Amino acid sequence: MKIDFSTLAGFDWDQGNLEHIKKHNVDFRECEDVFLNKPLIVFIDEEHSTTEKRYKIFGVTTDGRKLALAMTIRNNKIRVVMARDRNKKEIMQLGGERKRI
Repeated sequence: MKIDFSTLAGFDWDQGNLEHIKKHNVDFRECEDVFLNKPLIVFIDEEHSTTEKRYKIFGVTTDGRKLALAMTIRNNKIRVVMARDRNKKEIMQLGGERKRI
């Protein structure tokens, strides 16, 4: 399965997810920036897909910041539910054993 991000209607931001990513010193514009750059690596996040399908994203901002995002798709929009700097293991392995889509 592949996600065609070009068919989605943008991003779903509210106070809840904005405050959560701010705890990790990530700005919502950086999250959106990740989807415009390569590489963009998307994995199904089976562990957190209990009530809705979740995805883990490894990407980079235009300024070169390597981020890990967790997202879902709601109402045809990308909803980022977690954003933080990638750790060394994630940078080296780019996701390890998770299913790449």
